Amino acid sequence: MTDRRTVTRVVLLTNPAAAAGHAEPAARRATARLRALGVEVDARTGASAEESLALARATVATGNCDALVVVGGDGMINLGLQATAGTDIPLGVVPAGTGNDHARAYGLPRGAPEAAAEVVAAGHTRTVDLGRVTAADGSRRWFGSVLASGFDSLVSDRTNRLRWPHGRMRYNLAIAVEFANLRPLPFRITLADGTVIARDLTLAAVGNTTSYGGGMLICPTADPADGLLDVTLVDAMPRHRIARFFPTLFKGTHVERREVTTHRTPSLRIDSPGITAYADGEFMAALPIDVEAVPAALRLLTPAPAPTPA
Repeated sequence: MTDRRTVTRVVLLTNPAAAAGHAEPAARRATARLRALGVEVDARTGASAEESLALARATVATGNCDALVVVGGDGMINLGLQATAGTDIPLGVVPAGTGNDHARAYGLPRGAPEAAAEVVAAGHTRTVDLGRVTAADGSRRWFGSVLASGFDSLVSDRTNRLRWPHGRMRYNLAIAVEFANLRPLPFRITLADGTVIARDLTLAAVGNTTSYGGGMLICPTADPADGLLDVTLVDAMPRHRIARFFPTLFKGTHVERREVTTHRTPSLRIDSPGITAYADGEFMAALPIDVEAVPAALRLLTPAPAPTPA
């Protein structure tokens, strides 16, 4: 569902540590363009993710703006979701990350802060679903793109533990280490209809949208407006087959392989001993977790829809 809102005042939130330092320059350019378009901008900066989240929640609680705009990558968007989900305040995005999978999903301008600002000012709002994770301790977190558990979450765990090298190379090193340690992971997954899947996997991914990791189409048919989550399960397999498998993720053709099964469900429970879950590139919780699709949970500022043919 889409509508159009008048946007005259926004709070624009930046975390300087986000997006490998690219967020601040993007924020300056977006702010200048918004002001040129007649939009009042209250620019705020959080010194940490925790401070940024507190600022975002305070912004939404007051309701004294037409939109909360976040500048950064998928992690910064995830932070914005925690504040705007389930509210009437739309979320605007100035993509400035490396993965930008939310931007891919919704056609948001990437690498063009001025164009992203124009999308915000235009006020076209799309109402979309979100995923929600409930941890064993009862805590909850929202996510917008794909939740990862298994090999990919082990890579994220490893990346977070490494102190050297920095940037993308640290992630690449984590992949190499975890690939060397690759082993079958025993999963137990229960779908909403009671179906139980208990077998060794390489990974289990749950998609509200199609991609993660900068365009890997792990859930290629996911639709963020159908009230359902797409589940992609990759069976355990030897390293030489895994090495040939991963390039197919960028085309979405992996779902045609016999090692892959897919499901569509409004909710599910995922468990695997010692495994964690990440979504939008952010840590969610240690398994077991319950995951659900929450229909129409977010109002997102997106490009204008294409005109309907006459």
